[in-house]
Amino acid sequence: MENLLKKTCLHDLHVELGAKMSPFAGYDMPILYSSIIDEHNAVRQAAGVFDVSHMGEIFVSGPQAEAFVSHVFTNDVRGMEPGRILYGMMLYPDGGTVDDLLVYKETEADHYLLVVNAANIATDYAWLLEQAEGFDVKVDNRSDDWGQIAVQGPEAEKFVCGTLGFPEAAALGFYTFCDCCRDGKRVIVSRTGYTGEDGFEIYAAPGQVRAYWQALLDAGVKPCGLGCRDTLRFEAGLPLYGDELTAEISPVMAGLGMFCKLDKPEFVGKDALVAQKAEGVARKLVGIELSDNAVPRAGYPVELEDGLPVGVVTTGYHSITLDKSICFAMVDSAYAALGTPLWIRIRKRVFPGVVVKKRFYQTKYKK
Repeated sequence: MENLLKKTCLHDLHVELGAKMSPFAGYDMPILYSSIIDEHNAVRQAAGVFDVSHMGEIFVSGPQAEAFVSHVFTNDVRGMEPGRILYGMMLYPDGGTVDDLLVYKETEADHYLLVVNAANIATDYAWLLEQAEGFDVKVDNRSDDWGQIAVQGPEAEKFVCGTLGFPEAAALGFYTFCDCCRDGKRVIVSRTGYTGEDGFEIYAAPGQVRAYWQALLDAGVKPCGLGCRDTLRFEAGLPLYGDELTAEISPVMAGLGMFCKLDKPEFVGKDALVAQKAEGVARKLVGIELSDNAVPRAGYPVELEDGLPVGVVTTGYHSITLDKSICFAMVDSAYAALGTPLWIRIRKRVFPGVVVKKRFYQTKYKK
């Protein structure tokens, strides 16, 4: 199995650091270096760096690139200014989610970068090629040509501008990016983040990414694994494909309808979302806060007081930042209102909780 796993351009450096490695999305990825708590707190309080080279980079170009991206993407790219980034989804006709992704509008006319989840690169690329029939566009999967690191935390800007030598990053607003040239090669620096803190992504050739990674570690930035990446994104109310979004879970069900612009003339899956908005959905994603320290895990049943099952946990932790047991759960819509009492079954016991807003943690960073 290990021999079948892909390796990022930083893999040997993770091993040298003694990282706990584990399969994730077809890659052998670092889960932690010191501890999830230590790394989580570093990002909340200072800065941490993540290897996200497993993410996919698919470029779309051509005379009909805008029309094509608008067709496959739920958010509205029409008239999008170069240097801007939008979050949204690609959908199946029934409204189920192919993937959630970021779309970068490049400075060159009719050029876009689609950043997709690692587990879905092959699926997304095939889907895009299928949808491209009839459009005058080129769809180019360049995922193997790029490495990527994410620098996250309240001190991220200092390290990206100073240590890495990208002063241009200081002028970036939230969900914007800039093109830089270093050593004759293109480097993309963006400011999005997946932790609830200020954060930057550096896309570059693998050799450059290795140099940037080492420079950050030498400057005292803590290396962080996927373990705390999950705890951080969860506290901030951010979904993970495969948990809160799937082929069976639409953006409307996941509470992400604001990223689906139903006033656009068309996009794949629009009709299904319009119907879901009008008729309602059978299940909705909610946040639940437990009154006990018991830890809810993905797959645990959600019940009413009388034991009637009404849902299932998708992600759950004892929050490191908030010191509370919390979870996301997909529940019957009748029980999705804020303040609704629900119970989580953890093995043979049940623990009371209440429906709360899914954004459990609010950053102090003002975007």
